[in-house]
Amino acid sequence: METDELKKFVSLIHPLTGEEMNTFAESWHSLTVKRKTILTAAGETERYLYFVLEGVQRAFYLADENREATIVFTYPPSFSGVADSFLTQTPSLYFLETVTASRLLRISYEQLQQLVKQYPNIQQLIFKATAFALKGALHRHVELQCFTNEEKFKTLMQRSPHILHLIPHKYLASYLGMNATNFSKLLATVKI
Repeated sequence: METDELKKFVSLIHPLTGEEMNTFAESWHSLTVKRKTILTAAGETERYLYFVLEGVQRAFYLADENREATIVFTYPPSFSGVADSFLTQTPSLYFLETVTASRLLRISYEQLQQLVKQYPNIQQLIFKATAFALKGALHRHVELQCFTNEEKFKTLMQRSPHILHLIPHKYLASYLGMNATNFSKLLATVKI
């Protein structure tokens, strides 16, 4: 079943009873999209929380002169979406785009709010998932602010070596806060 991966992932974050898990899983709907599909555009309010079954997505900021800053990549198994826009129901500053063809599950903000009101344990799950996402974002902020380009590159390769073959290098360079030329040099010189 499509929701089996979701159930496994959720159980690692916070245990739910059988009824809670089934109700939670049944509230998600499948979505299959092609590569380079914009799921959320800057200025729109994120209406969905996604769970990635297949494919890679990225959230990015579009600066002046069409300069892109890739903020995060998501891939199986993980939640995806523009989290701050979703949680606050305010317009997004970022785009969410599929890098590859993707198969996702999604739940609307309204559906999730109903579940959270009905099941305090699901609210606890969302709280913990949000806390882990914030922890990751803060850790990444330190990496961007304090690590050298080589340290950022090595850290990424240790954390997620498989993405080197999934994601165009220009997006990886953007994610690491460096230009494509420096990324190529690191790729050629740093032992992974």
